[in-house]
Amino acid sequence: MPSPGYTVIHEDAHLLVVSKDCGVLTVPGIGPEKADCLISRLQQRWRGARVVHRLDRDTSGVLVVALDADTHRALSMQFERRETRKTYVALAAGHPPKDAGEIDLPIRKDLVNTPLQIVDFAHGRPSVTGWEVRERLESPTRTRFGLMPVTGRSHQLRVHLLAIGHPILGDDLYAPPEVKAMSPRLCLHAERLGFTHPATGASMDFSAPADF
Repeated sequence: MPSPGYTVIHEDAHLLVVSKDCGVLTVPGIGPEKADCLISRLQQRWRGARVVHRLDRDTSGVLVVALDADTHRALSMQFERRETRKTYVALAAGHPPKDAGEIDLPIRKDLVNTPLQIVDFAHGRPSVTGWEVRERLESPTRTRFGLMPVTGRSHQLRVHLLAIGHPILGDDLYAPPEVKAMSPRLCLHAERLGFTHPATGASMDFSAPADF
């Protein structure tokens, strides 16, 4: 039986928390060939499933999905106000000179090379990512990063790591060919997500391990 493209971590009357597989769109793309996606698959079982936030097609990991309009509105406001807690893990080329830091580089769309994003100090939107080294690996030289995005720009983590000299393994948009070839998948995973449950007020925290 084929994989549904996700694993359910938590389910209640108001929301779902799932871990999305690499290679699955969160929402439909442009064109009929991109109609299949996580939310359409979830809606086959949970008719009221509504997207709150997104992960790139090739980024795996934890997502919360609302099951009704009130929950969707409340969760969306938490993301907008940056009240959620998000941690990602990435495997990237090279070793940084420090063990932790913050990347503060504004990002905007590359109008020439869609869907790429670029750093632009004049016209980019403020974008901030905290990072820490979890593991330094050799042969080849790689680093396992913990990433804590403050903002949620498109491709932010991929662009920020590239900008400081550490492209993510398997990245078919931003990594040079030799780094892309180091992994069959994009080595970026949404490892942990925390938020306040809109119905109960409880602090919720969910995680799923990366497969790289």
